Amino acid sequence: MTLFDFNAANELLTHGPLAHRMRPIKLNDFIGHSEIIGDNSIIKNALDNNQLFSMIFWGPPGSGKTTLAKLIGKTDSYIFTEMSAVVSGVSDIKKQLTNAQKSLSMYSKRSVLFIDEIHRFNKAQQDVILPYVENGTIILLGATTENPSFEIISPLMSRCKLFVFNHLKIEDLKLIVNNAINDNDKGIGALNVKINADALEILISISGGDARILLNTLEIAALYSKPNKQSKRVITKSIIENASQFPSYNYDKTGDYHYNYISALIKSIRGSDPNASLYWLARILDSGEDPVFVSRRLVILASEDIGMADPNALLLAIAGQQAVSLIGMPECRINLSQVVVYLSTAPKSNSVYTAINKAMLDAKNTFKEEVPLHLRNPVTDAMKELGYGKGYKYAHDYPGNFAQMDNLPDKVKDKKYYFPTNNGFEAKLIERLKKLWGDRYINN
Repeated sequence: MTLFDFNAANELLTHGPLAHRMRPIKLNDFIGHSEIIGDNSIIKNALDNNQLFSMIFWGPPGSGKTTLAKLIGKTDSYIFTEMSAVVSGVSDIKKQLTNAQKSLSMYSKRSVLFIDEIHRFNKAQQDVILPYVENGTIILLGATTENPSFEIISPLMSRCKLFVFNHLKIEDLKLIVNNAINDNDKGIGALNVKINADALEILISISGGDARILLNTLEIAALYSKPNKQSKRVITKSIIENASQFPSYNYDKTGDYHYNYISALIKSIRGSDPNASLYWLARILDSGEDPVFVSRRLVILASEDIGMADPNALLLAIAGQQAVSLIGMPECRINLSQVVVYLSTAPKSNSVYTAINKAMLDAKNTFKEEVPLHLRNPVTDAMKELGYGKGYKYAHDYPGNFAQMDNLPDKVKDKKYYFPTNNGFEAKLIERLKKLWGDRYINN
């Protein structure tokens, strides 16, 4: 490393991370999300007509929520202030709201209040903001990585327009990298960097659509790669891999990704797709999820989506749960994969799931119905005199160990709950139930 290279690298490090330095300062420089901030977008038209409104930006980290909020708010038509819900309290909120009231009364100028990580504010703190949004004292811009349907109070959400940010597209990420490499002032242009195609591909893959991870990994790779004889810093695939040994997962064990990942796993198994099921299991485990949680969900699925089509599914799922508790990670991933493959390839039926739901509904609506006398146990002579047990047919006293009886209360005596499918073991159940009950019981 030459003295110039050292000074250039040192100069960059003293002005914050690359992701911070490369934040656009003009709206036209913002990259991505054309559906949100494109020429014919709602936000662009609102800015052009000086009719800005309250908004909530929801999306994954590094997708541009904070950057766009700051660019929108910093116009001459409004007074822009910002705060982070991570470090701010009610007193901070009230101070900003008081200043906004003064600006409106003294200068007839509305304030844009940007709250980063707004989901960190509790209900009481959000309640403080609500009347000022409602009467137009402030225009609220909120950014959150958590599902606002769960984290932001309904009255506040109803007064804001929600914009959903997806991960940045590959072409957007490539443009961001190219801009950083060629920018001599804010980027790493002074380091004379070149990134190989395969290195760029893995850099984009590792970033997971997060521009912050993308740029900061790029900077680490550039700063600690050695210049060649032509003073060129060539970033290779191995350098990128070394610069990002600990990738940041878009996963929160109590948040939206937690539910999205497990939903993807369950629906892949339900769809009899073992390859997709194994992939989502791997994503979940690789993100650090508790394998016990996964095993419990598989036990539920074994009855809900397979049930009597393959009664062994529940047995294997329970065995898998026990193995997880006994062994733990990383070895229990093998047990879970066996359960996932078995459940994925098993015949499917939700008949027992729908049956208990229907029965529960009737049970709630007929909770006052008495147990038929013949099903009651005549423990005492007095009970026998009252008719307890009268008419009961002991199944083992009859041919085939079966005797037809009406075992439901009169109000629901003709109800049917269980409708087996023709899949797997349930096909045999249909034949058995028809033999025992005829059309009285099975009527598909």
